[in-house]
Amino acid sequence: MKFKIDTKEKIVVFCPEINALDANLSASFIATATTLPGLESRNLILDLHLLETADESGIEAILAVYSHMYDNNRSCAITGINSTLTQLLKTAAPDNFNLAPTMAEAIDLVMMEELERELLDGLE
Repeated sequence: MKFKIDTKEKIVVFCPEINALDANLSASFIATATTLPGLESRNLILDLHLLETADESGIEAILAVYSHMYDNNRSCAITGINSTLTQLLKTAAPDNFNLAPTMAEAIDLVMMEELERELLDGLE
């Protein structure tokens, strides 16, 4: 799978260069997104602006990456996703989701959560 990554101080932006996420690419998507260089100490933004369609396994793959980040005490936000995929994600996981229309808002979301974690850790 081709992709672009942009590593910042506290964030890794992952942008897969695919237009469809299906059963053939789901395992590769999860493996790649969860093992990005520097991700163990950074939050993740999934920039899915090139993604046009996803089947059920593709939606599950996105949710798996998202959950992986929170399971490891990190944040994740999804940006650039079209309205059809937004509805599929909301249907698959109606819980609270960090969906941001712009990259700037996605960065703000994960940085706010990072700050929250730092403040809560300081209180303990």
